[in-house]
Formats: sequence, C-alpha cells, structure tokens
Amino acid sequence: MFCKLISSPSNRTVPLLIAGVDPSLLKPPVNVLRLSLHPAGLAPRIANLAEWRSHLLTRLRRQIDVSADQVLAELLNELSGYPITTGKKHDPQTSMDYAGVAVPFRVVTEGGILSFLSTTTVFGTPVDITLSELALESFFPADAVTANALRRLLSK
Repeated sequence: MFCKLISSPSNRTVPLLIAGVDPSLLKPPVNVLRLSLHPAGLAPRIANLAEWRSHLLTRLRRQIDVSADQVLAELLNELSGYPITTGKKHDPQTSMDYAGVAVPFRVVTEGGILSFLSTTTVFGTPVDITLSELALESFFPADAVTANALRRLLSK
C-alpha cells in the first residue's frame, strides 16, 4: 500500500500523471490507494473511478482477510468513505469484464484520456506474510493512442 514513487527512465511519466494532486498526498511514504481515491488526489481525473475504486478496495479486503492487519482495516474504512462520483458522465468502457486479470485505469490528462491496463503480481505465499505483502502493480498502455501519447511525452 505504501510506495516510493521512483524516478527512473521507466517511471518518467509518473510526475505527469500525478500533476495537480494535493502535495500532502505525496509526502513519503506515499499511500498509492489514498493517492488514487482521495478527492484531492487522482480521483477527479479517473474516467472509470467506480471500476478502479472497486478493484482497489477488493484487493485491499483480500489483504485484510489474509493478514487481519488493523492498519489496513482502518485504511479500508477511510477509502470506503471517499465519494465515488466525479461529476463526469458514465464511461461506457467501464462495463468490460477482464476476469480480474487486468483492470483498466483511464486517466484524464491535458492531452486527453490515457488508457492503461493494470495488473498486480504478488510475490510469496499466503503463509509467508513478509513476501505476500510484496506486490508489484504494472501499468501498460491499453491502446495505440495512449502508447503514442507516452512516446511523445517521453521524447521531450
């Protein structure tokens, strides 16, 4: 749940994607769930907020079920209280079923909506709490428009 936003060649787009969020949400350690769902974070710019929120909260509930971690339970309670509407019209692409393997993340940027597929890899086993808490979430361009926009941004 907590991460360090790494500045590396592969993550050069992160500052562009998180531009405009409340600076208090970026103080280390950054909680990426809070950053995503907080009304002063990315939530107002997520085109498929209801779907993305459901994905994150479901994943968090699973972690709580395995670990019984009270801190995570408090985080779930906090995040569940955030509003789920952004005032945007319904996004028809949110009804697609990806069988939980990949989850779309659609973010509104100055250049239009960028669409990513998100997939999470969890390392370790459920009985190895230390390793089961290590998860890597990867975002891949979901369409040619997004891939081309990222190439343009990275070439600057």
